[in-house]
Amino acid sequence: MENENLDSPTFTECMRKVRAIDDTLHILSGKWTLVLISHLCYRPMRYSELLKDLNGIAGKVLSRELKDLEINGLIIREVSESQPVTVTYKISQYGKSLKELTDGLADWGLQHRERIFNAAKFEKPMSVTR
Repeated sequence: MENENLDSPTFTECMRKVRAIDDTLHILSGKWTLVLISHLCYRPMRYSELLKDLNGIAGKVLSRELKDLEINGLIIREVSESQPVTVTYKISQYGKSLKELTDGLADWGLQHRERIFNAAKFEKPMSVTR
């Protein structure tokens, strides 16, 4: 009977992973979230640097994304005591656990882009008939 499969370890494990993926996407699904994490995995950056490097992000959106990442423990906001005061954002140890994920996404994106580019090169042009 089909209901017996619902109790199988495979189904239970699948559901556990689906819930975990849902939780992960809840935290990382913002348009800029993974891009911000990726930038900060390479070096600490100031707000103005991030605003400049993330082409198209609004200042208000960047502030909200940084705040959310800080609340979730993925980045650290460091305020210097210099004059003028400077704020630097860096990836936390916990946030570094996402580097493998961002690298994997980047690798997949590069492969996908090349695949699409190569497919487009070999397509026959459509003939136009009138």
